[in-house]
Amino acid sequence: MALKLESHMSPEISFSDPWGISAIVLALGLGGILKGVTGAGVPLIAVPIIAAFYDIKIAVALLVIPNLMTNIWQGIKYRAHPLEKGFAIKFGICGALGAGLGTIMLAYLPSSVLGLAIAVIIFIYVTLRLTMPNLQLPIARARRLLWPAGVFGGVLQGAVGISAPISVAFLNSMRIPRPNFVFTISVFFTAMCLAQLPAQIAYGLMSWNIALFGLFSIIPLFATIPVGEWIGRRMSPVVFDRAILLVLFVLAIRLAWVALT
Repeated sequence: MALKLESHMSPEISFSDPWGISAIVLALGLGGILKGVTGAGVPLIAVPIIAAFYDIKIAVALLVIPNLMTNIWQGIKYRAHPLEKGFAIKFGICGALGAGLGTIMLAYLPSSVLGLAIAVIIFIYVTLRLTMPNLQLPIARARRLLWPAGVFGGVLQGAVGISAPISVAFLNSMRIPRPNFVFTISVFFTAMCLAQLPAQIAYGLMSWNIALFGLFSIIPLFATIPVGEWIGRRMSPVVFDRAILLVLFVLAIRLAWVALT
């Protein structure tokens, strides 16, 4: 049976929907806290929450502008901490290439397929975090894996808005210091957003309505990043990490249920 492709035009967000708007604020607030603690993770939390109230295409498109702004800011803040010469730039170029391809998938694949993909990706991510907490990747091997990790991470980001199971896991496995991690992942996300934005406009995924909400979403995101930084300095990273994994697991179950029913 052939797969029926959906229209690439994204549905709109209603300004008169208080529950939906509250969900967006909550999603970006929690995403900002996670980003403040770890330096990444906004889409990992925000996409499943927003997708639970709206279409997945809206969730992915909505996050492009706030993601772009926060990662530019974070990249500038940590610009004195590059991992090694050219590593972050190469990783970002790979991510941008993958994000362009992923955006085409976002435009034409059915929302049910994308929702199920998000659920599967989250399940894989949670499993990897729980079963291989001490995985370490030598820098020499990381250089060889940079291109496939960057491209496939970009494809996931473009298609479902979540690249963490590849991009964050790849950098985490290198066990690099937090400032180097934050700078590298910020360059990666910035490059992907720069590729996603024109592609989404071309395919009708990014409308003025969604762009306006994207700009609005910057407020709860920037407001909660300092909260996350404060928590990161005081709360046990293990406890916080397990709490986030539990939230993701529950969200993944809901997305899978909606996609299959």
